[in-house]
Amino acid sequence: MPDEIKDIVVRPATVDDVDTLHRFSVDLATYEDEPDAVTSTPQTLARDGFGQNPQFAALIAERGGKPVGFALYTFNYSVWTAARGIFIEDIWVVPEERRGGVARALMQGLALECTAKGYQRIDLNVLDWNPARGFYERLGYRWIRNWLPYRLSGEALEKLAKSS
Repeated sequence: MPDEIKDIVVRPATVDDVDTLHRFSVDLATYEDEPDAVTSTPQTLARDGFGQNPQFAALIAERGGKPVGFALYTFNYSVWTAARGIFIEDIWVVPEERRGGVARALMQGLALECTAKGYQRIDLNVLDWNPARGFYERLGYRWIRNWLPYRLSGEALEKLAKSS
């Protein structure tokens, strides 16, 4: 294992990490040119990730006891394989720590969770301009060329819900 990965600790996020999760989410949205897109708060993250019915889980990467990255994920299910999987909603490494093994350590933590729990895959979406695409491909992720992501939200979601 490279030395830069040995000094990274990856651990499950706890409710005490909601300020960090929120800050990293805002940093990621800003990086993706969507600085006003984050409407969550540390309080909603505490409720939704660590309450009675958790909607997500997260890993925190630390170097020297300082948070330097996170991966926030939900679970999916494949009827084809009859198994759960992980969907990475957000992954972020602070700029000064990039290329230092943090993202790889987070990905390894997710892979360990998958294999330990019998999950069959890890999915994520990547912006077409994101230079991290090469990193994901080197880890073994494959772009599913014949699948295109679609999303229904906002007014269109409301309109469909109200249609008869």
